Amino acid sequence: MTGPVLAVDQGTSGTKALVICPERGVLGTGFAEVRPRALPGGRVEADPARLYDSVVEAGARALAEAGEPVVALGLANQGETVLAWDPETGRPLTDALVWQDRRAESVCTELAEHADELRALTGLPLDPYFAAPKMAWIRRHLTREGVVTTSDAWLVHRLTGAFVTDAATAGRTQLLDLDRAEWSGRAPELYGLTDEHLPEVVDNAQQVGVTRVFGQEIPLTGLAVDQQAALLAQRITAPGGAKCTYGTGAFLLAHTGSAPRRGDSGLVSCVAWRLGGRTSYCLDGQVYTAASAVRWLTDLGVIGGAADLDTVGGSVSDSGGVTFVPALAGLAAPWWRGELRGSLTGLGLDTGPGHLVRALCEGLAAQVVELAEAAAQDLGTPLDALRVDGGLTRSTLLMQTQADLLQRPVEVSALPDATALGVGALARLGADPGLEPADALPDWKPAAVYEPRISAQEAGQRLGEFRRAVTALLDGTAG
Repeated sequence: MTGPVLAVDQGTSGTKALVICPERGVLGTGFAEVRPRALPGGRVEADPARLYDSVVEAGARALAEAGEPVVALGLANQGETVLAWDPETGRPLTDALVWQDRRAESVCTELAEHADELRALTGLPLDPYFAAPKMAWIRRHLTREGVVTTSDAWLVHRLTGAFVTDAATAGRTQLLDLDRAEWSGRAPELYGLTDEHLPEVVDNAQQVGVTRVFGQEIPLTGLAVDQQAALLAQRITAPGGAKCTYGTGAFLLAHTGSAPRRGDSGLVSCVAWRLGGRTSYCLDGQVYTAASAVRWLTDLGVIGGAADLDTVGGSVSDSGGVTFVPALAGLAAPWWRGELRGSLTGLGLDTGPGHLVRALCEGLAAQVVELAEAAAQDLGTPLDALRVDGGLTRSTLLMQTQADLLQRPVEVSALPDATALGVGALARLGADPGLEPADALPDWKPAAVYEPRISAQEAGQRLGEFRRAVTALLDGTAG
């Protein structure tokens, strides 16, 4: 198959679209903003209509800029964002509960005695971050009508009329039997979702329908969770490598091969992708707030935006004794204490904006170190290096801090839109089943490599300060 593909990454704060040609690279780009609403009680919602409109707007802009037809469409999604909708009309019946939303904590509390069973079955800990608790909450509190699914199933239905979800996204629900990569019978029973009409679980690269919303008939041939799409784009297709994407949150994924790796480090075991009926797996660790923590600092007036991290943080030589645990939406892996709030300690009259910025960068980097060390523990071997992508990788201060605390090289991807490029590769594979994955992927090379500049001893001391602050939060003694 030759010809460009349209790759659409429907994310938390916006939708990015690329028209990608295997020979000529990116021919067109489009972006449409999405503004989720953060509400009291840990609730985070988005208007479903805005999610869909952003896909159409971003895709149309990329196509207009490219000025030529495409042969296939790939769509990446947020993973754990859910809504109820009418399968007859496609009309949303609820707002979309965004992956950061914590209101389903009550569902998880009720199921606490089944936490180990659910984790063994699905690879996921019992936490409202995942889709099934939110789906159950919607059924208990909002509506019994229609179907309740992850956002991708609704978007795909609106685009093509199909009722499907890909294996990787299904693996984010806590309703998928991880070993079989098929819907579980037991998990929906525990959640009270036995009677739900769940979408068909399909491969990540296969034709599921045709869309006409862009004015031309385009086969939809690639589907993926955003983080798994980025893992593929970073060419981490075998065990031993890991990537971290610094977006709204920060997400570290490590490939584990053709079998799920269930460790006890606190990381999630999940589907990386299913191609040609063969499932690959990965370990997954989450930091709930990365760019959203930077936005919080911006809203306070400490900085003007992410572009100020280096200039403001560079105005001082260290954090001045300030320690920031940026758990502004709870602590995710490896602790899984989503109810906790962040902490900012060691403040003094001499604390300035630069110290807060450095403390934030150290807090983010330290959480990623915890994830990398947990992955190494489960894999039984340390990570050689960390490949990174996402908007915050533009910050030299954050990336250098990451390398310093990790004590490993940090390789910044030259691909600014790894998720879109990954789902674009899946679209190409779905349209041309004879193609090998390696031949569909973009060339990978680092735009920059950050080497550690501090000793292992100093890194240990700085991580020790962060871990003490986390322990205080866990013990309820912070603040």
